[in-house]
Amino acid sequence: MKERVIIGIDPGTTIMGYGVIEIKGNKPFLISIGIIDLQKLDDHFVKLKMIFDRTLSLIEQYHPDELAIEAQFFGKNIQSMLKLGRAQGIAIAAALSRSIPIFEYAPRKIKMSITGQGNASKEQVAFMLQKMLGLQEIPENLDATDGLAAALCHFFQNKNENINSGAKSWKEFINKNPGRLK
Repeated sequence: MKERVIIGIDPGTTIMGYGVIEIKGNKPFLISIGIIDLQKLDDHFVKLKMIFDRTLSLIEQYHPDELAIEAQFFGKNIQSMLKLGRAQGIAIAAALSRSIPIFEYAPRKIKMSITGQGNASKEQVAFMLQKMLGLQEIPENLDATDGLAAALCHFFQNKNENINSGAKSWKEFINKNPGRLK
């Protein structure tokens, strides 16, 4: 399997977490982890522009082959969900503007792939990431480890597949995989 870089994003309009891993052979290595702090910005649309700009700068800095992003979860506050959906959409738009494939994972799926429990706490996820990737210390803001968890989840989901042999169209997929049709 060729080396590849995966960026993971935990979208948010207050704090956006991210993690970047490189896959060498069949093993993930940490490249970067951090947050984009949007708390000082009052205007929601200015926050969205910052998310777009910072996501693009991460893409230009690390040249990821794929982007994994945490999907929205359903909450009681509809306004918060709408804002979170916009943040997620803007990060996705930044990746699409550079033709980077996007993979979306539910929060429970991410937690399950890292800890074995879909209802794990942010602290449990961070602790497991520290052990798996040899982090010297757990970041103060756990949105960073949530972004890293999305990247590692994507790696685990695709560990046994050769990403570069994927079909470019449904027709090509059907021709390559006749036994998968029912």
